[in-house]
Amino acid sequence: MSSLFGLSSANADVADDTDNKVAQVTKEIADANFFEAGTVGNVQGPGGGAPVEVVRSGLSPPPRRRPGPRRDTGCMKLSRPLSWFLLVFGVWSWIVWITFAKNLWADASGLAFDKAGDPTAYFWIHLLLTIVSFVLGTVVGAIGFRGLRALRRASLPV
Repeated sequence: MSSLFGLSSANADVADDTDNKVAQVTKEIADANFFEAGTVGNVQGPGGGAPVEVVRSGLSPPPRRRPGPRRDTGCMKLSRPLSWFLLVFGVWSWIVWITFAKNLWADASGLAFDKAGDPTAYFWIHLLLTIVSFVLGTVVGAIGFRGLRALRRASLPV
């Protein structure tokens, strides 16, 4: 009687026993390497609980963190050059996009307005682009301004 891969059932049992022994020895070697590395405190034990060494010693595992929003660890501090860069970028964005909006409104090429004077899809898309760029430029400039203001307050004598 032959089974899968041409092995008889007796040979298959021997192969299963050999595989089990190899797996057990491999696990013991891996565990030994793991415990010798001193990383057992960082590893969860069976079932995701405490590390195996903690379970065996009867010590209580460290408390688990409750899931939820992470708290801010403090204020972010921008450097003076970065704050100036963000502020200048915000001002530059306003200058560029105001010029673009004026040119879009005064377009005589037929791209922004059709022959009847109605706005085209080109106009609406570029108007949306201009508005979004105004908002982003304002936010970036405001971050730079707040960074400079925070640095000035930090450098004032108390």
